[in-house]
Amino acid sequence: MPQCEYDSTSIHFETYGNGFPILLIAPGAMESAIEMWAGATIDPLTTYADAFRLIAMDQRNAGQSSGPVDTADPWGAYARDQVALLDHLGIEQCHVMGACIGGSFALKLIEQAPRRVAAAVLMQPVGITAGNGPLYEQMWRSWATRLSARSDLTSEEIEVFGNRMWRDDFVVSVTRDFVRGCSTPLLVLPGTDRYHPQATGREIVELAPAGEVFEPWNDSPHHVGQAVEIIRDFLRAHIHAGWK
Repeated sequence: MPQCEYDSTSIHFETYGNGFPILLIAPGAMESAIEMWAGATIDPLTTYADAFRLIAMDQRNAGQSSGPVDTADPWGAYARDQVALLDHLGIEQCHVMGACIGGSFALKLIEQAPRRVAAAVLMQPVGITAGNGPLYEQMWRSWATRLSARSDLTSEEIEVFGNRMWRDDFVVSVTRDFVRGCSTPLLVLPGTDRYHPQATGREIVELAPAGEVFEPWNDSPHHVGQAVEIIRDFLRAHIHAGWK
């Protein structure tokens, strides 16, 4: 079972295909794990392994990954895991594809390690808007119930972690000011429900200097097929010129 081990943290990952690398950050909210891709509208594991090297991972304390809860910097801890995995695999630069919470993870990774990310695809990103905050609180508390069985974590630590991770608005992991100054090319496919507000996806594109949007994309097989090819073309267009 492939694992990246560092600093009391164990990250499970799998790799598929060959070519320029794409780090895949799955949907599933706090349970973001490789298996969640199977239920996504676009599953990159079955769609893009013919042209890219795919690195799929379980986020910390989801799936087969585990580690401490960083109460001081929750989102930053996940970004450190992603950088540690890239280091483990000897990958200097990659694309990132994130769905649901994966959009927020991707933006935090770009903030923390901008030179490591050539371009990013954000599919139906999460965002706190229009009174949907309680939905996210219910989500992370469900995850916390599972985590509370661990003897190395206290209920107080988990409470602080969850509240701090989900305390802000917008995409939660980074600020609007960061996105305004983000030069990384972003392709956004906005969501259409309260967990994945359309307004959040559109706002990311409006703010980002190199942001692009494609919608509607998940309302019909035709649009899904178009989205698959638009994503493929976007990723190919932003492969580093010196990469072989």
